[in-house]
Amino acid sequence: MSGTPGIRPFTIPVVPEQELQDLRARIAATRWPEQETVADQSQGVQLATIQELARYWADEYDWRRCEARLGALPNFVTEIDGLDIHFIHVRSKHEDALPLIVCHGWPGSVVEQLKIIEPLTDPTAHGGTAADAFHVVIPSMPGYGFSGKPATTGWGPDRIGRAWVELMKRLGYTRFVAQGGDWGAIVVDLMAAEAPAGLLGIHTNMAGVVPPEIDRLFQSDITGAGNALASLPAGLTEEERRACEQLDFVWKHVAYALMMGSRPQTLTGLVDSPVGLAAFMLDHDAASLALISRVFAGESEGLTRDDVLDNITHFWLTRTAVSAARLYAENRFPFFAVKGVSIPVAVSVFPDELYQAPRSWAERAYPQLIRYNRLEKGGHFAAWEQPRLLVQEVREGFRSLR
Repeated sequence: MSGTPGIRPFTIPVVPEQELQDLRARIAATRWPEQETVADQSQGVQLATIQELARYWADEYDWRRCEARLGALPNFVTEIDGLDIHFIHVRSKHEDALPLIVCHGWPGSVVEQLKIIEPLTDPTAHGGTAADAFHVVIPSMPGYGFSGKPATTGWGPDRIGRAWVELMKRLGYTRFVAQGGDWGAIVVDLMAAEAPAGLLGIHTNMAGVVPPEIDRLFQSDITGAGNALASLPAGLTEEERRACEQLDFVWKHVAYALMMGSRPQTLTGLVDSPVGLAAFMLDHDAASLALISRVFAGESEGLTRDDVLDNITHFWLTRTAVSAARLYAENRFPFFAVKGVSIPVAVSVFPDELYQAPRSWAERAYPQLIRYNRLEKGGHFAAWEQPRLLVQEVREGFRSLR
């Protein structure tokens, strides 16, 4: 791979011990607020949760384990449109494997995708057959992780999608598929809308299928003053109405996205305070926050304490809280609405996703819908929380495109 033009091997940096000592010292010096005045999470991350996270982070957590895990993988960098793009590239031992680019979101990173690499590239060791094999490419989005930080505007999800197509071409893949959740879902939707040569199809676990008129209704009613649910079009099915109720809740609880979308530079404190960064990243969506809170209360879930802190520490050490946030300011596309995709699409609907995309909407938004499946478990960060289920969905979703 190092001989491919424009591709350079990348070594995961060994963080100086003094940086880790500084991290622990900052955590220990945290100035805590008073406890929330409610008995639930309606005011955000509860004090008990973030204090237990901080205790574990300072006293027990070991970044070296994640550092070694990342370093054991084939990491590379290539310059696209003047920006260095970091990516993990693991080729399967099965030469007929289907090339796959996996796209992360916020507050995710390549760390979020690590559990799915081996099952996708080595299916015979993970309950599959050689016919299930993928060559896997996982890039860090601009401003995230080890990729470069854009110094000018213009790096929205559409440009990222075009960069991912260029990356796959540069790697010599003339036929490939793409998978994404969160921002990754928006990126692969936009890639598919442009339908570049070589892109056979996409798999999404956050489908962009909301009818534009319904999407606009909720976007314009984030305060609740307009009572969007009372203005829905007639004739919606029960499944569609339930999706609308979920979307209504989402748009009334996206203060973090509105802040990043309008004033990302104001979030300077996230690069200065590790506990401030952690609290902000935990409060992504209600179901994920509840799950993570249970984890730090000692319960066993799909995510572990180390999983959560691997990702947060990756953001902290790369100082990417603000550069990653700027993606929200760069975006000019709807999160959940139809984007004009005409190529084959596979959709997985996890029960704790931000909203459960109705089949009826998926069939209209994706005229070449090749798979639609509802899962019994899992949420927004499917690759991280339920890797076995997501791997199975990716295998099944792309089977007809091989």
